[in-house]
Amino acid sequence: MEMLTRTNKILFLSFLFLTTALLTRSHEVDDESEFTYDEESENGPAHWGEIHTEWSMCNKGKLQSPIDLLNERVEIVSHLGRLHRSYKPSNSTLLNRGHDMMLRWEGGAGHIKINGTQYQLNQAHWHSPSEHTINGRRFDLEVHLVHESNDGKTAVVGIMYKIGRADSFLSMIEDDLKALAHTKGVERNTGVIDPKQVKLGSRKYYRYIGSLTVPPCTQDVVWTIVRKVRTVTREQMKLIREAVHDESETNSRPVQAANKRPIRLYRPNDPKE
Repeated sequence: MEMLTRTNKILFLSFLFLTTALLTRSHEVDDESEFTYDEESENGPAHWGEIHTEWSMCNKGKLQSPIDLLNERVEIVSHLGRLHRSYKPSNSTLLNRGHDMMLRWEGGAGHIKINGTQYQLNQAHWHSPSEHTINGRRFDLEVHLVHESNDGKTAVVGIMYKIGRADSFLSMIEDDLKALAHTKGVERNTGVIDPKQVKLGSRKYYRYIGSLTVPPCTQDVVWTIVRKVRTVTREQMKLIREAVHDESETNSRPVQAANKRPIRLYRPNDPKE
């Protein structure tokens, strides 16, 4: 009986280790120094899948992101329903990961619900120029709000920006971005931040199944891209890029093949919406 109990314990610990390892491999990396966005580099986007075996999906995956949201491929629907964000203020930190700035909420920042599944908000980070394109057009900036369900599935909300008026959320964290401008791997406490301050500006959104846009490029990510393109100032966009200080002008992965994936655009039936 004691031997059986010991065996069960070993099996359980092995399962726990394997599960933890798989979840770790499915997350975006916090240290981005091993890859680059330089398309001429041996560590550039075309070679990400060769750097580590667990990053192989970057090269061989058929559901990769970002993609071009081309009108001809998009099906307009109303059954998806509004994107419900149940966010609340929570403690946060800001980290320069090497190629982007990541704002991480320390738990309890709320969730979104998609098809009955709750996805907890973990972090937000910025890409410049935008990674997704609309009808071939690339915009100036894109923020990704990354969520995770209890069983390890990922859902990302993306918002694109063009040059114009200042974005109020970036204005709010401007001093923190400047403070981290020439650091790397330093996590700065940014206090309590309400994720609702990241404005959507529209109830229309695109929905498709894709991947993380950085290694390990894990697939089956539920993407929600807000249809409205919001605005940032040129100075805000420049601050986001220069704060990273990685000697690269961009941190955007090239557009990936859509491979006949369904892409839907949610448009409410109610004319008032």
